[in-house]
Amino acid sequence: MGDNELGGYIRTSREGVKPADVGLPEGARRRTPGLRRSELATLAGISVEYLTRLEQGRDRHPSVQVLAALAGALRMTMEERVHLRHLAKASSGAIGALCPGASLPPSFTVRPTVRAVLESLEPAPAVLLNRLGFVLACTTGYERIARPLGLLDGDRPNVLYYVFTDDRARAAYPDWDRVADELVTDLRYRSDCTDPHVKEIVDDLIVTAGAAFSDRLEIPTSPPKPLGAERLDHPEAGELRLAREVLELNEGDAQRLVVHVPADDATARALDLLTGRQPGALRILTA
Repeated sequence: MGDNELGGYIRTSREGVKPADVGLPEGARRRTPGLRRSELATLAGISVEYLTRLEQGRDRHPSVQVLAALAGALRMTMEERVHLRHLAKASSGAIGALCPGASLPPSFTVRPTVRAVLESLEPAPAVLLNRLGFVLACTTGYERIARPLGLLDGDRPNVLYYVFTDDRARAAYPDWDRVADELVTDLRYRSDCTDPHVKEIVDDLIVTAGAAFSDRLEIPTSPPKPLGAERLDHPEAGELRLAREVLELNEGDAQRLVVHVPADDATARALDLLTGRQPGALRILTA
């Protein structure tokens, strides 16, 4: 990596944005391609002097709030935001090293007894998550729901990253805002704000997801509300309404098992077809 790749990337990104793209007049006698420093600074809400220091490499520790503001002002795509965040971490020397913290790294190990529980739940949709939202294991019933949505893509799929950074999530969840609210509330309520592993996830999402995530961090923390039925728009099964039950594992694991059951007869029939069960086998009991 070069000596000032972060500053260079900010500068070239600024020069690649036309004033008209951000609602500014082109003006006459414009010597700078794209935006002037003063224009970007105004759009991002930072000083021209600070932006100059960033571009020249004299400041290598921009806050995540500054990175998010620059990314928003420059109309960066998701891929560009991820790259900006990566360059900022490399510039500050944070790549590959987390600060020592009070909590242990999140567990990615699935105990044999937990695997046995998951197997006993087949083919009901159930997923095991760690405290950062990473998917550790799931039943085939859950996989048949989640994989066509893109939720299980990648080596380490994560529910938070999927909902906030994957465009497919907004199509998959008709009530996307409610799902996003639930995830952020749950993360903040369960997590220690000094936990460096949580901070890493939060900082990444502030930059990559922008206001959709960061604005929710400003909402006062409160205990999670009881989970209602979750709606999914599934490409194969149509609309599904799923009730959820969250089972917390022992404190050392910091893992939770989320079991989904159909919230209505139409969903029960759709899940039976999706999982290959005999019709009527998977149903919700109502009073």
